[in-house]
Amino acid sequence: MVLAFDIGNSDITIGVYKDNAWKHTWRVPSQAELPEMFYAMKVREYFLEDRIALDEVSRVVISSVVPDLTGKLVHAARTLFEKDPLVLGPAVYEKLSIKVLRPYEIGSDLVCNAFAAYTFFQRSCVVVDFGTALTFTTLSQDGEILGVSIAPGLKTAIKSLSQNTAKLFDVPLVMPASVLGRGTVHAIQAGVLVGYEGMVKHMLHRIRVELNDDSLKSVATGGLSSIIPSLKETFDHIDPNLTLNGLRLIGEVFAKK
Repeated sequence: MVLAFDIGNSDITIGVYKDNAWKHTWRVPSQAELPEMFYAMKVREYFLEDRIALDEVSRVVISSVVPDLTGKLVHAARTLFEKDPLVLGPAVYEKLSIKVLRPYEIGSDLVCNAFAAYTFFQRSCVVVDFGTALTFTTLSQDGEILGVSIAPGLKTAIKSLSQNTAKLFDVPLVMPASVLGRGTVHAIQAGVLVGYEGMVKHMLHRIRVELNDDSLKSVATGGLSSIIPSLKETFDHIDPNLTLNGLRLIGEVFAKK
């Protein structure tokens, strides 16, 4: 059984992989000020609630873009499972079948996405991750990360707008029926959600044009990857657990060494 931690800026996603499927996934807010013991207790609590024995875990893999949380989760994993987790970083990237652009700068979650997508397609592809940030990670036919584009994520954009209006509004992430907003909430939904629909389609078009590759495969991931229904047909593959799958696949690479 594989235990994967995807430590992001907003949440820590924890996944348990067994019998060729993600049996359990949990989310914990990323709060660097909380002690290591808090995270150890949360994981133990999840395992108890779902009746999973700690000694079932054979491998722990960690991706983190929050340095202040990395050590805490490493120590928590060692305490609970008596195993040294595999923590993604440049030393790990060197042993992968993809070539990583700027290994000391790129987010490990993007490397997970890229590795999973390239393993799946074995050809040029672009991963669109709908998370705290909206990211586009493009790989060549030979598995080289060619570049990354980053924009504010959907929630980030809406939060920024709603917090800076005269009155605070709770804006649901729901695609509006019209782009003509008839109130503040509707207006923000129209501008952000419809706007992001156009941005995603245009970015994918520009990437294909720049690479002169109309057959470039596209993959969507992230917790918000299904928020804009009209984008479903835009992607060749949608996998909300792509980052976790990348962690799992990278863990398998090192298990064989």
